[in-house]
Amino acid sequence: MPDSRWRIDELAHEAGVTVDTIRYYAREGLLAAPERAGRHKLYGPPHLERLGRIRELQAQRFSLAAIRALLNADRPGLEELFVSHGRSYTLEELVARSGLDTELIARLREIGLLAEPEALGHDVYDDNDLGLLRAVVELREVGMTDDIIVELGAIYVHHFRALQADVHTMLAGVDRDWDQDELVAMQRRLTANSQRMIPAVDRVLNYVHQRTIQRLTLEAVRTAQETRTGVGGVPLDDATS
Repeated sequence: MPDSRWRIDELAHEAGVTVDTIRYYAREGLLAAPERAGRHKLYGPPHLERLGRIRELQAQRFSLAAIRALLNADRPGLEELFVSHGRSYTLEELVARSGLDTELIARLREIGLLAEPEALGHDVYDDNDLGLLRAVVELREVGMTDDIIVELGAIYVHHFRALQADVHTMLAGVDRDWDQDELVAMQRRLTANSQRMIPAVDRVLNYVHQRTIQRLTLEAVRTAQETRTGVGGVPLDDATS
């Protein structure tokens, strides 16, 4: 049975990368040090497997910093939570395709509604970001002002961050008496099945959001009828002026 250990030039050939690339990954903490065998430094199957994972994650447009974090976490499937979808855009390309002015987009970035790619482990925007901006265009077209869009976005970002913090606290068992072994096993199952988990969570959140809007709107309409004001409590004289 052949010895599955290689010198750096042999590993480079097996992985389809250059020697300089392997050395760079080692300096960046992405690749473990080789074993010493006499005068030689030898790499094994784990190094080859790690190089393959790095290439896979790079193909999904993760930055090196994000790749390092994902690999060190050793949670297979975790990258599916952050994977970029569709085409890639620089900020300038995103602005041009969205049709929105740079001032409004700057405000959306400032409040965190348009997420910065670096915060998600990427160097570029993707079709999800473009979809958000096209939704903003549609809100404008149906009559929502820029100031209202920004305030609404800030409210959503603030409360979703608080909601996410509560979820993480709950799953970490900070304020619950969970069985820790069971909790860790569940977390690993969730990350391993993130391709199924994310759409399911999206459906739950969309359902809660839609039903909440329906309920609050109906309550606002009833209140408006009882108080003879517009929806939201705006006096009718102001609402019709």
